[in-house]
Amino acid sequence: MKRPELHHSRALVILLPVIKVLAWLIFAVYGGFMSYKNRGRTPKRGGLLIFSNHISNIDPVLVQFACRRPVHFMARRDLFTMGFLGKLVRWFRAFPVTQSSADKGALKTAIDLIEDGRAVVIFPEGQLSEDGLLRELLPGSSLIVRKTGVTCQCVGISGTDALMPFGETKMRRKRASLHANWGEPKSFPPKASAEEIMSWINAELHALTGQPQKQTSPTSNEAGEVDSEPNSD
Repeated sequence: MKRPELHHSRALVILLPVIKVLAWLIFAVYGGFMSYKNRGRTPKRGGLLIFSNHISNIDPVLVQFACRRPVHFMARRDLFTMGFLGKLVRWFRAFPVTQSSADKGALKTAIDLIEDGRAVVIFPEGQLSEDGLLRELLPGSSLIVRKTGVTCQCVGISGTDALMPFGETKMRRKRASLHANWGEPKSFPPKASAEEIMSWINAELHALTGQPQKQTSPTSNEAGEVDSEPNSD
């Protein structure tokens, strides 16, 4: 692997089922109960790019525990300084991305991981949603797909913003249903356009979160290059 420091430790792979149980208990103490739908759709091996909506700083935790394989996250840099949450994302081998910029280093890391057969999660909105509704997607997501030909999958999550609302870094005690709804994997033809890829991601995330889809679709520049990078929190 080109980035051995991002390799999931053997301990993590072995202990992941136990960690998931502990996380379920911790969430339950705060009033959150996790549920998943169609998690069996996720390919067990091979490069995979997962797209998720983004409503809370604890979204990466839910996505990892809702996925049946270890994943890597593209995470915004300040998340790595958030106490226990920062330690957790490091342990799960997240890698940093600078928001609101074309972070070519983060993009290259994502591509390296995918080409090594890893699963990478990104949040194509690029930032947290303040009201829980999907924001406009950033076109950088399509570049990763076009460069790697990777299998793609979307997951719609809900409920995490009840335990950790927008702007907060600590969980609050509140009864909430934390849910992850997995879509069907999809592979695009080599000549797929950025618009085609982004339109699919947009439609999938709206369907999986139960939100009505707007008529407008994400756009990219004429060359199909990155205008702004997606990231994870």
